[in-house]
Amino acid sequence: MLTRRETLAAAALLPAGVAAAPAAAASARIIASEHWASKPAAGGGTVNLYLYRKRLAGARAPQPVLFLVHGSSFSGRGGYDLQVPGQDYSMMDWFARRGFDVWTMDHEGYGRSTRTGGFSDIASGADDLAAGFALVERETGVAAPMVYGQSSGALRAGLLCMRQPGRISRLILDGFSHTGDGAPEILRRRANAAALAATPFRTATEATYVGIFSRDDASTFDPAVPAALARYELALGNRIPNGTYLDMATKLPMVDPAKLAMPVLMTRAIHDGNATEADLLDFFARLPSPDRQFAILDGVAHIAVLGRNRHRVLHAMHAFLTLPPLAA
Repeated sequence: MLTRRETLAAAALLPAGVAAAPAAAASARIIASEHWASKPAAGGGTVNLYLYRKRLAGARAPQPVLFLVHGSSFSGRGGYDLQVPGQDYSMMDWFARRGFDVWTMDHEGYGRSTRTGGFSDIASGADDLAAGFALVERETGVAAPMVYGQSSGALRAGLLCMRQPGRISRLILDGFSHTGDGAPEILRRRANAAALAATPFRTATEATYVGIFSRDDASTFDPAVPAALARYELALGNRIPNGTYLDMATKLPMVDPAKLAMPVLMTRAIHDGNATEADLLDFFARLPSPDRQFAILDGVAHIAVLGRNRHRVLHAMHAFLTLPPLAA
């Protein structure tokens, strides 16, 4: 057990505003706020983009900013602030309690953002992030937040890094796909590419969300999670854009590891059909920063942050985001 002096010394190594442990912040109030950014619509007009923010009330400023980028099948607030009766599944709350200023955004065609009826592909998602980051910078003064991207959200974040070097300070790629070669889920999408290209969206039902969680290893998830997610998402709409699925079927690889100059953590669930371990290790080996980590985690599947063992992947992410700087 750490002495009080050792605990204080450990806390001093963390970035300003980041709690060494959740105990001190457990009773603190988390405040939430809604924000809007915009970008030009492809056919004219404006796409309104919904952003959601959570942080501790009265926390000392500046807090480190963490931006969560969602994947192909559900929105940012739906996935990262999920309310499951009797359980704590909010990733935003988890990081807010540890001193982060946590943001997420619904991409075009998802959640509360404008539903244009377009494909909302990965390039469009990078446009969304550029608009969202500009708003976050105005609100917080932070030009280069820490970023977590899950699945196609990791591709969106990686593409933004290639377009705007220096815009992200630390990057977590979770459930990432590189070439997709040999990955069962990507091979399934390739076989279905013509159908994906034929319409900009697919229709969602509660079974859709159950399938997302059960496809790799159903035992890693509580059935209450897809049920809660379906309730949230279907209340906002039952159409999911096809653009990211189509891109992952036809355009991989989309991110050049040599152009990701910031520190990078890659997290891989032991059960994940979106990539092979060998493909991800090849990507990892070509990252230029010496400050890079690759974590393989047992007990989780593709959407690890909503799994029974989510605490394990959140622990790895938190350790990476609070890594002490090199000694002078």
